[in-house]
Amino acid sequence: MSENVVSPSEGWGVVHLFLRARRGESAAAAMAAIDRFCASDPNYVRAFSVLGGRADIGFMCVSPNLTALDILVKELTSGPLEHLDSFVSVTELSEYISTEEMERARLEKAGETDIDAKMAAWHERMVVYRENKLHPRMPMRKFICFYPMSKKRDVGANWFELPFDERRRLMGGHARSGKPHQPNILQLITGATGWDDWEWGVTLLSDDPLAVKQVVYEMRFDEASATYAVFGPFWVGMMMEPGDVFRRCGLSL
Repeated sequence: MSENVVSPSEGWGVVHLFLRARRGESAAAAMAAIDRFCASDPNYVRAFSVLGGRADIGFMCVSPNLTALDILVKELTSGPLEHLDSFVSVTELSEYISTEEMERARLEKAGETDIDAKMAAWHERMVVYRENKLHPRMPMRKFICFYPMSKKRDVGANWFELPFDERRRLMGGHARSGKPHQPNILQLITGATGWDDWEWGVTLLSDDPLAVKQVVYEMRFDEASATYAVFGPFWVGMMMEPGDVFRRCGLSL
């Protein structure tokens, strides 16, 4: 690639695209662009047929190379696919995760024995956690939901005026409220502050569409959401291979 490569110093870039198909035309060039993009590891694309009439096709495109993402987007929107909406974000670690000092203090306060062994196990878990958050390999599921969100800056409900410890407490409760849904839901939260109009993007994958509805509904009662969250538009669809999406939308290959 001759273009100058632009990459974040940490994490991978993510672009969610929502497109309208011009039925009866060929998507061969778009398919070839996806194949070229995915031929460079660790790039990948997850495609879905958008349920409802706001769009036909959705793509979640992931790469550590923002230049490659930009080229792919331009190629996808230069043929029979009309751009309707998009969201640009980056994979990231939560600022509220425990530090080594915090975890050791927690163990000591709980009266745990053999703290060094427990800390070694914690370090191993954190390596896996960091890898999954920064370099996610999102698998195929039957159903996908994506929505952007931000935190409120209202008088009396300004997330950014809260002390760090209070924000951390609230997000800890938010995470615990979602734990019962983990067997049925895969979640990817990406950061977009300074990159897009919203602060985060939330991608949910499940084989059961109802599970997505249930987790979003139940977590809205959590204080972090009920008091401080603002949600953008929701996009849902059926995940499938890109060629199958093109054919469902009346495009030839």
